[in-house]
Amino acid sequence: MEKLGLNEIREKFLSFFETKDHLRLKSASLVPEKDKSLLLINSGMAPLKPYFTGQETPPKERVTTCQKCIRTPDIERVGKTARHGTFFEMLGNFSFGNYFKNEAIAWAWEFCTQWLKLPEDRLWVTIYQDDDEAFEIWNKKIGINPERIVRMGKEDNFWEIGLGPCGPCSEIYYDRGEKYSCGKPDCKLGCDCDRYIEFWNLVFTQFDRDEDGNYNRLANPNIDTGMGLERMSVIMQDVDNIFEVDTIRNTLDYICSLAGVEYGKDEKKDVSIRVITDHIRSVTFLISDGVIPSNEGRGYVLRRLLRRGARHGKLLGFEGPFLSKVSKKVIESYHQAYPELKEKEDYIENIINIEEERFEETLEQGLQKLQEYIDSMDDSRTLSGEAAFKLYDTYGFPLDLTKDILEEQGLKVDEKAFMNEMERQRERARTARGDNEVEGWKEDIYSKLDKEIKTIFVGYDNLSYPSIIKAIIADNTIVDKASEGMNINVILSETPFYAESGGQAADTGLIEGTGFKLDVKDCKKVTGGRFVHYCKVLEGEVRVGDSCTANVDKKRRFATSRNHSVTHLLHRALRDILGTHVEQAGSLVEKDRLRFDFSHFKAMTNEELASVEKEVNSAIWRSMDITVSEATIDEAKKMGAIALFGEKYGDIVRVVKMGDYSIELCGGTHMKNTSQIGMFKIISEGGIAAGVRRIEAITGEALYEYLLNKENIIADACSKLKSNEDELLRKIEHTIKENKELEKEIQSLKDKIADSSINSYLSNAQEVGSIKYIVIDTDSSSIEDMRALGDKLKEKLENGIAIMYSIGSDKTTILAMASKKAVSSGIHAGNIIKEVTKIGNGSGGGRPDMAQGGIKDNSKLDEIKEAIPMLIKKQIK
Repeated sequence: MEKLGLNEIREKFLSFFETKDHLRLKSASLVPEKDKSLLLINSGMAPLKPYFTGQETPPKERVTTCQKCIRTPDIERVGKTARHGTFFEMLGNFSFGNYFKNEAIAWAWEFCTQWLKLPEDRLWVTIYQDDDEAFEIWNKKIGINPERIVRMGKEDNFWEIGLGPCGPCSEIYYDRGEKYSCGKPDCKLGCDCDRYIEFWNLVFTQFDRDEDGNYNRLANPNIDTGMGLERMSVIMQDVDNIFEVDTIRNTLDYICSLAGVEYGKDEKKDVSIRVITDHIRSVTFLISDGVIPSNEGRGYVLRRLLRRGARHGKLLGFEGPFLSKVSKKVIESYHQAYPELKEKEDYIENIINIEEERFEETLEQGLQKLQEYIDSMDDSRTLSGEAAFKLYDTYGFPLDLTKDILEEQGLKVDEKAFMNEMERQRERARTARGDNEVEGWKEDIYSKLDKEIKTIFVGYDNLSYPSIIKAIIADNTIVDKASEGMNINVILSETPFYAESGGQAADTGLIEGTGFKLDVKDCKKVTGGRFVHYCKVLEGEVRVGDSCTANVDKKRRFATSRNHSVTHLLHRALRDILGTHVEQAGSLVEKDRLRFDFSHFKAMTNEELASVEKEVNSAIWRSMDITVSEATIDEAKKMGAIALFGEKYGDIVRVVKMGDYSIELCGGTHMKNTSQIGMFKIISEGGIAAGVRRIEAITGEALYEYLLNKENIIADACSKLKSNEDELLRKIEHTIKENKELEKEIQSLKDKIADSSINSYLSNAQEVGSIKYIVIDTDSSSIEDMRALGDKLKEKLENGIAIMYSIGSDKTTILAMASKKAVSSGIHAGNIIKEVTKIGNGSGGGRPDMAQGGIKDNSKLDEIKEAIPMLIKKQIK
């Protein structure tokens, strides 16, 4: 058996299935497309769901892929064992109603024995207990001894998720020999030890499970197979675990060299080495697919992985950020199979550095806070969920990081209470993505339509177009007709309406025919190459098959196109002014505004914003023609076209060129000439995530309205200040200066009044032991005035405390300030405020020398005054 590297195995697999007339597809992004059931792609089949369900037509009936995947349910076990990891690659061959068991089994055997040269006497297979067909193929056609074909139950060898497509599986195992055995007499296939390793699962999707639990035979069964690339590499390289595989070991060894440690000498250090080795692969691939660290959704997965890796770096002795260096080693090992890693190398490095630096800033504070919680822990030796959430929310500690630290000290955390705290904060994120894997396999109403019903988009060149009503959906039911007042979804044979995509808002307008008129409020793409028009029937009755004319709202389309075209100019200007590290990270293009997200690692200066705005307007006023052409993706890249970060492109792409200034791949609508944009104005710029900035801007009519509003504000200011525009700034400066002088005079008078009151207040001071104290009603003073008064009183008191209150409409504010000598005598203003505010149904606290709080029940003020001397007496040393 030849020893093969991970990259060699991947190429062999894909090349083999190309010889079997399979189309090689590149790995899909880790970010699922149009699939709310998944947070991240976790299997080779996941991106292909629409082909298996019939919602979309595959590019070919035979397909082969190597899919990058991430799974995190066992994240706490990663590092502690050598079996677990979060990132893996899944090799697969797929048939969408083309071939079935005979070919799938025969080709799997051929690849294993002839291309990988695996010894036949080391191979075992399992089949579903009732799958006699698979047994016959393995035994009679392939020639495997029946003793090495193991029948297993539904739990092990039958794939199904709720309703819909399902079927039996057949798994191929490799016997690694006695040296990997547990040594037990009954050690056999299915044992938990490392002797028998399953490396290829063949799923025969031949049934459709209905709501009554019946398994109905599919007319065109499918094949879905999955071979774990890392697991196959373990076999081919005869190593103990995935961390010994060549590409992964390269990263592990590099970590050891950076840290100055040796793997295999210290189990605690080995755990940290494995955690970093695994997590940095996931981190690198996630960022390359456009995920950025955040506190929700897939951004939170990234943050957990990155911060967990950074914390284990601390345990190895790393000081300061180091993960971006390790990421470069990952890119070095994988960039040939995944060229996007090399293309985004600088971006990946910057995102990792920013997140690691942010974690550095909060780590020490968080560790101190966690230690405080540990020190005050009760006999249950369990950290409360509220405390764990505080660490997460304030100090950026993912729960598993807190758990790791606690486990090292034999402690645990109340996870249920933590999740309850998380529920409110993360509800929107969970709702947005959905948490049920079954949802990804449910049929939507559009998948029940005749597959021949499709929509041809004609809106690039037409804003009005004759068409035919092909389908009507009302209340999620397919209907033949709809009448006035009904809200319906309509599918046309051809449409000029742009469906929301690529950040561009959908067109609106009218669909009119003989005896009916529909108001189109929105338009979206759905499964099967269809455009759905969300309409209200304004007049008459519309039926399936009716002829009609689809009319786009021209004014809205032109405004939206204007804003879309200018995003291309803005992208180029940002790269010119800030640098070529700038990449578009998202956009929103509507009729009255545009929003442009881009990679950049600090706030833009006013000078940079002015330069970008000037360059965009210069490009507009150059009156450059905007031309559109189609090309293959490779041809477009040779032309210099910019492909957008994370965007999925087909073999043929649309290239939008603006003179010699901008060239991008884009499926949106545009003006014919840059001069039609008119003018461009940046409204705001700010950060939205680590390494991502956002510009909001306007053009056209929205800009005219913006300028008109500014003119009105200036005119109003001139009127109020009795000035003209030329003198307005000077007048404002004069007024500000005059106002400051008046404020000084007022403050001087306040100080004099306060000074005259000091002696009066001091004459009312009382004593408890050696401590003088004063309780003062400051007559609705502001907290700032109360503090100023308190500073003067404690200075005069020398060894005392001043307690002031100001009665407000909804609550009474109480402030306590103690002198240094009083504090040294045991006085703690914070504890006094804490106790007296409780009396008045309020709360408060603070430092020994100064504290504040509030009460809701003013009737308790006398009781509070009576309590103060007793509280002071208790504190005196």
